[in-house]
Amino acid sequence: MQFVPSRGSDGVHPASVRFSEAILNPSASFGGLYVPQSLPDLGTIFLSEYLHRDYKHLAFDLLQAFGIDIEEDLIWEALDRYDHFDDPNNPVPVVQIEEDAWVSELYHGPTRAFKDMALQPFGTILSSLAQQRGEHYLIMAATSGDTGPATLETFRDQPNIRVACLYPDGGTSDVQRLQMVTESADNLNVLGIHGNFDDAQQALKALLGSPTFKDDLKQKGIQLSAANSVNFGRIIFQIIYHIHSYLELVRRGQIGLGDEVYIVVPSGNFGNALGAYYAKHSGLPVRKILIASNANTVLTDLINTGIYDLRDRDLILTESPAMDILKSSNVERVLFHLLGAERTRELMESLNDDNVYRLTDEELKRLQEDFAAVETTDAEGEAVIAAYAAQGYLMDPHTATGIKAYRTLREAPLPTLICSTAEWTKFSPTVARALGLDATEDEGALAAVSRAMAIPIPKQIRTLFDKHITHDTIVDKEDIQREMLAFL
Repeated sequence: MQFVPSRGSDGVHPASVRFSEAILNPSASFGGLYVPQSLPDLGTIFLSEYLHRDYKHLAFDLLQAFGIDIEEDLIWEALDRYDHFDDPNNPVPVVQIEEDAWVSELYHGPTRAFKDMALQPFGTILSSLAQQRGEHYLIMAATSGDTGPATLETFRDQPNIRVACLYPDGGTSDVQRLQMVTESADNLNVLGIHGNFDDAQQALKALLGSPTFKDDLKQKGIQLSAANSVNFGRIIFQIIYHIHSYLELVRRGQIGLGDEVYIVVPSGNFGNALGAYYAKHSGLPVRKILIASNANTVLTDLINTGIYDLRDRDLILTESPAMDILKSSNVERVLFHLLGAERTRELMESLNDDNVYRLTDEELKRLQEDFAAVETTDAEGEAVIAAYAAQGYLMDPHTATGIKAYRTLREAPLPTLICSTAEWTKFSPTVARALGLDATEDEGALAAVSRAMAIPIPKQIRTLFDKHITHDTIVDKEDIQREMLAFL
């Protein structure tokens, strides 16, 4: 399968590339993203073959269905990274919380967030390709809290790879920050920036598209790639778990093969929602994808009004910080699939130039055939955490935003899968507050919640507070390029 630029070809970048090229060099024409030229058929016949097969076999054959140009042995090596999850036989447990609602727990990997589902195998593939080609890469990552730890974890001590990770100073939980700044491998560099996630992501995109920066790297024998979901190597692995969770309901007799479901996605950068969208348009029986926003309602506004408007809008810091995003990169890939490259380029140029774009009524109607969206406040999220904790189920504040979408957006009483994007341990002060516990710092809140709920704290989180901080640099946005070159 070929991958094409979302904004059309500029005659400088390739008009189409294979998967390996798209992940090694993710910057496409006109500053766009690489997207699949077509989607495979993953309908009932495909799904029926995996009712009695494990996650890794499903993943392997989905990657094959996309026609990726990666050797089979390397694919299996990458998928073996799931063997290090809590349960190697079931890396994504599906837990029932209501008569017609199940939580798809995507956080059972080494950094306790859903980014491990994609970045663990992705890191193996990218670093192996670099070694095969005798090339050296700088992998950039901008994070709102979870991409950073997962990227650093997967690329730690990998030959031919160096990583520069940007995070907004004060814009992550303390656990997320510690997961990054205590990394000690020589090939990793972590920079806090004065700004928010959008500033970090904008800096990343600017450097990916900067000829000057690339020339500076070329003089050092280094090429540039990215670990954010601007890289399709991330997205392809985020399709798989939506299919797996659906099949889990079929296996349990909760639905029949071919029955429709809703998928609820707490969303910031829209990568997880895009994975569900691609699964739906490849044949997974999904009625709609229900998007949960926090107080940063740019996605909810787009889906409900057709207007993506950043004018006079400031980022709001919330209790679900991984969703504190205004420029959601992966909406662009949905626009391409719905409207084509020319219209996508027109809309994205309007956003870049004027901080706003507007869909036509017909375009909005098409978008709403796949999506519905609603906002959840911090107070509503805390109430949800408390209510389910009283029933014995503990969720983090991002997952909690999805409950309102489940309760208010469904047009029919269909079974519903709710994506749980992070473990409660990543945001323990918020969880403690929701439970009425007197603890404001992460370490104390972890202990308090653990005692109150009789839930152990995973070792990966428990030992963070005894580690030495090795990365303490905080820079202005304008100094990021200089710091990266100094690191190299």
